[in-house]
Amino acid sequence: MATILIRNGKIIDGSGNPAFEGSLLLRDNRIEAVIERGEVLPEADRIIEAEGLAVAPGFIDMHSHADWVLPLDRNAEILKCLVEQGITTVVGGNCGFSPAPVVPEKKHLIDAPAAMLVDEPLAYDWRTMDEFLNRVVDAKPIVNLAELVGHAAVRYCNTDTLRGPMTPEELARCLDDERKAFDDGACGLSFGLGYDPGMYSPTEELDAFCAVAAKAGVPVTVHLKAQSVVSPCYVNEPSDTPHNERALTEMLDVARRTGCRLQLSHFIFVGRSTWGTADRCIQLVEEARQEGVDVMIDAFPVTCGNTTILAPFPYWFLSEYPAAFENEEMQRRLEPELDFGFAFVGFTYSDFQVMDAAVPGWEDLNGLRITDIAQKWQCTPFAAMFKLAAASLGATLMLFHAYSGEPGNEEVLEKVLSCDYCLFETDAAIKSTGYPNPAALGAFPRVLGEFVRNRKLFSLENAVKRMTSESAKRFGLKDIGLIKPGMAADVVVFNPETILDTPFLDMQAAVKPAGIEHVFINGRHAVINGDYVKGIQAGRVLR
Repeated sequence: MATILIRNGKIIDGSGNPAFEGSLLLRDNRIEAVIERGEVLPEADRIIEAEGLAVAPGFIDMHSHADWVLPLDRNAEILKCLVEQGITTVVGGNCGFSPAPVVPEKKHLIDAPAAMLVDEPLAYDWRTMDEFLNRVVDAKPIVNLAELVGHAAVRYCNTDTLRGPMTPEELARCLDDERKAFDDGACGLSFGLGYDPGMYSPTEELDAFCAVAAKAGVPVTVHLKAQSVVSPCYVNEPSDTPHNERALTEMLDVARRTGCRLQLSHFIFVGRSTWGTADRCIQLVEEARQEGVDVMIDAFPVTCGNTTILAPFPYWFLSEYPAAFENEEMQRRLEPELDFGFAFVGFTYSDFQVMDAAVPGWEDLNGLRITDIAQKWQCTPFAAMFKLAAASLGATLMLFHAYSGEPGNEEVLEKVLSCDYCLFETDAAIKSTGYPNPAALGAFPRVLGEFVRNRKLFSLENAVKRMTSESAKRFGLKDIGLIKPGMAADVVVFNPETILDTPFLDMQAAVKPAGIEHVFINGRHAVINGDYVKGIQAGRVLR
């Protein structure tokens, strides 16, 4: 078996302990030895000089949507940006949407929300979670995959009740499918409560799903019902409590009742008026943790995030989707409601940027703000947004700005990232065309370069721990996340003095980061001098 010696680096082992000078010996797909400086170095077939460089476990993107690309034979071509920023493992199936389970007669239901995540239509030549994971293995994934089972996917398979309360028989079938997914290797459950159908699910349903996950000993990740002071999900339920705080409290209460391990997905504060709620929401999480609730959060290190163009549309409009686009009365009602909502939340139409128009012939819109499109089409911003949503049937992928801050004003983002119980993610929809989410290219280098080195918010050892062993522990991933003998040879070698994401402007998209020198995935040399090595597809499925 081939051996590789990574020599004389600064080893940050993922435990949170202080870094130390030393070398690593990789044999085949495992770490065979960790040799401290001064000890005799073994012979090896290849030597990688790491003097002045940091050597860390491969980074774990603990909230990813790459599972919608990994079944494709060309997954490496699309996802190489992940390994070029040091990511060796992704956790997929987030926000309630996983590619499995699925049944042929219902696949159109999952296709609609998944449109913003897929680079090309999936064949769905699987039904169960086991069959899906086997398909990923066959496709030779570029990164390791740990998969969650999505609440929406399970619902679509087992009920004709598309929204709202299910019959007892339907719920029982759903819970059976959830258990089977765990048996097949799913590492947890995910909810997308800000999306259809999750936004319509009653509390009793959430409790039932979470109780099954708690019994299985796996975490529950949750895209909350609201992430701004006002949400379409609560418009008919007046309350003095900000909607995002209300949604957070509701889910913390679910965790209290069921004992589930709660992971609050992309803990963000959407819109300028919402930033002021951050302290209270962080306080609620910390109080729950002090009570013994097993709750953590995660976040991406940029002030924008990708989502569907329909994300701000109210539930009454979405409940009639897609026929609502043809209903002039609904359109007239929608415009003032969106205008009021945006003003109240602290959004402007210029905060909404098109990543992928998803309409053939409209590729020239990619990268433009809605206000740019309105000017191009000589119409109002609302008319431009509505026309784009209708033409794509909601498949347009957007980059929404003013999430937890904006350039030059990132105090809220800093507070979130500084929480020791915050894990790191990209939450990126990644396609081969269109305008990219900057997190897809540089989330982890931005944490290490901007927030560790430049702003000194937390230590390098702490950051690496949260992006490696803490994420592995959260999802029960046993042989990754640490530099120690016997662990998988997933290793990142980076320059702590130069690592950084690249800046982006409206039509100047981000590109690959600086400072990533080498990446090994299961012992295979996947990145050399910052560039992905074509043909290296050494990922595996983690069950």
